[in-house]
Amino acid sequence: QVQLVESGGGSVQAGGSLRLSCAYSYSNFCMAWFRQTPGKEREGVATIDSVGSTTYADSVKGRFTISKDNAKNTLYLQMNSLKPEDSAMYYCATGGLGLDCPRVSYNYWGQGTQVTVSS
Repeated sequence: QVQLVESGGGSVQAGGSLRLSCAYSYSNFCMAWFRQTPGKEREGVATIDSVGSTTYADSVKGRFTISKDNAKNTLYLQMNSLKPEDSAMYYCATGGLGLDCPRVSYNYWGQGTQVTVSS
């Protein structure tokens, strides 16, 4: 059974930083971070593939960094210069078919970790 377990969320003031972690039991070619707020569609935040190529949503470019430690089976999302609009439940994901990571339909998801940024 594939397991993805996020951690590292919390409450922080605007301008602060958080590092999210996702411990995984399985990783496909692509891994990703998504976020969702109530009443809104889930938004792709960042992706990383097996050779280390990364992509970012325009809203987080220059502030967030996705990385992966294969030895620890852990995916990370370093979030700096946080804004109130970054507040959301953050999910890690893997699985699915394809090599174009932003367009993959992921089929394994974690339970999410909440990030709240106050102004």
